[in-house]
Amino acid sequence: MENRNEAMAGENNSFLQIRMESGIASLSLNRPPVNVIHIPMLENLAAALDKLAGDPEVRVLVLQAAGKMFSAGVDVADHTAEKVETMIPLFNQVCRSLAEFPVPTIAAAGGHALGGGCELVLCCDLAVMAESAKLGQPEINLAVFAPIAALRLPYLVGYRVAADLMFTGRALSAREALQMGLINAVVPAEALEGWVSDKCAAIAEMSRAAMVLQKRSLRLGYGHWAAALPEVQEIYLNELMKTADAKEGLAAFIEKRKPVWSHR
Repeated sequence: MENRNEAMAGENNSFLQIRMESGIASLSLNRPPVNVIHIPMLENLAAALDKLAGDPEVRVLVLQAAGKMFSAGVDVADHTAEKVETMIPLFNQVCRSLAEFPVPTIAAAGGHALGGGCELVLCCDLAVMAESAKLGQPEINLAVFAPIAALRLPYLVGYRVAADLMFTGRALSAREALQMGLINAVVPAEALEGWVSDKCAAIAEMSRAAMVLQKRSLRLGYGHWAAALPEVQEIYLNELMKTADAKEGLAAFIEKRKPVWSHR
């Protein structure tokens, strides 16, 4: 395993750290301090998930982050007209690859997971957060929305709770997220690594063959959200991004001013 670790370390880059040890693969977002997700990071994530999904030695995948936040979300600059048609399909691909990863996945958020960062957490099988962390989808404040969250949140917390979160863009404390069933545990920041280690050890002890089939079976009962993804992507790219308010909301964020809505 040491040689494999060295080989994987060679694949690390400035936006994603990859580690493999005793069947546990760890992907760490590495664009501190707030890990804004941009197209290069998404390309790194897509490649890593594709490679690790085909590795028969991987028994658990952990998604975590360096810095003070898990992620502040997708870079607003990548929502511009010249980049959004690359970014949205790529982000959706990453989320689908994460959700359909063959073995259990764990999101470990030591800091806030907002926007696209929250969507990555929603796509993992299990999630743990530090007590001080928050979770939320604030995209509506910019007159855009979170496509993956729009499909996955209703299955996790029910339509009415999902609608409240998506319509208001409010952030949840880790405790609120736990009460809603969005995450599995809340721990002190210093206990996060231990919780993840214990959970990984428990899962890695099981038969990988049985675990792969069990996860496939769980997903059958979870709904067919991925089947709706092309339609939601079409709405986002060809309807939402053509509205005046989406352009205004993104521009206002970049220019650090309050948006002025025309409601069209």
